[in-house]
Amino acid sequence: MEESLYDVLGVASTAPDAEIKKAYRRLARKHHPDVNPGDPEAEERFKRLSAAWDVLSDPERRKLYDEFGEDSTRVGFDPEAARAHQRWQQQSRWRPGGQRARSADRDAEFFESLFGGRPRGPRRGRDLHADLVTDFRTAALGGVHSLTFGDGTTLEVRIPPGVDDGGSIRLRGKGGPGAEGGPPGDLVLTLHVEADPVFRREGLDLHLDLPVTVVEAVRGARIEVPTLQGRIALKVPAGAQAGQTLRLKERGIHRTDRPAGHLYAHLVIHAPDGPVSDAVLDQLEAAYTSDIRAALSEVGP
Repeated sequence: MEESLYDVLGVASTAPDAEIKKAYRRLARKHHPDVNPGDPEAEERFKRLSAAWDVLSDPERRKLYDEFGEDSTRVGFDPEAARAHQRWQQQSRWRPGGQRARSADRDAEFFESLFGGRPRGPRRGRDLHADLVTDFRTAALGGVHSLTFGDGTTLEVRIPPGVDDGGSIRLRGKGGPGAEGGPPGDLVLTLHVEADPVFRREGLDLHLDLPVTVVEAVRGARIEVPTLQGRIALKVPAGAQAGQTLRLKERGIHRTDRPAGHLYAHLVIHAPDGPVSDAVLDQLEAAYTSDIRAALSEVGP
């Protein structure tokens, strides 16, 4: 039995759109030709995955596939003609003596009409889908990314600022060619954003761990902090605690369609690397209040 498009993605035919998208992204990463250079089986699997996603990600095409199966993916398929043929088949089964209402020649003509045997007029080309991997800062700030296709052609893709991992960019008219004078389809790119060594993203907000010394935490200090827009000074208040969070307003992700996010610096207090004299340690210990000592004595069994 031929593998269905749902089988290709490893999901049930009743799977919601979100589950289908998640399955496609996971498998596309695994079988992408860039990950499996020189592996023809992985390349063929990736093509099959892309074809399945092309159909099942489109609500109308998925509906036709559920109704007609693989036939619906053929070029020139006419769903109305197919439904008419199904009705004719149902009627012919109940004719007296099992006589068919059409001759074999007429039946063949009818089948031809399902797949472009009769004029259909201009038809829009198919939407094509591809994956695009980009670095964190390009996704956050926007930029231009070159996309090279299997035939050697290159397309410059402009990435708008603030796109997130799993987001998509639709390039109008860059998909499959139209038929009989119809317009081309679109190219839909699914973005995969690489992790950043400094920033973690949550929505439009950014988070980072900010190391401070014990002295800076006790006295307070002004420390330079990296942001997407450059380094700026951040005031650490006196008596800052490990894990305390300081906010830099509107220093997160900027998008044109919503307010900018914020940058949150999470304080990480570092002890000195080298040895510290007993005198210094005694002074440091004496600085802690009796309340802190009492609280520490209650920790543990």
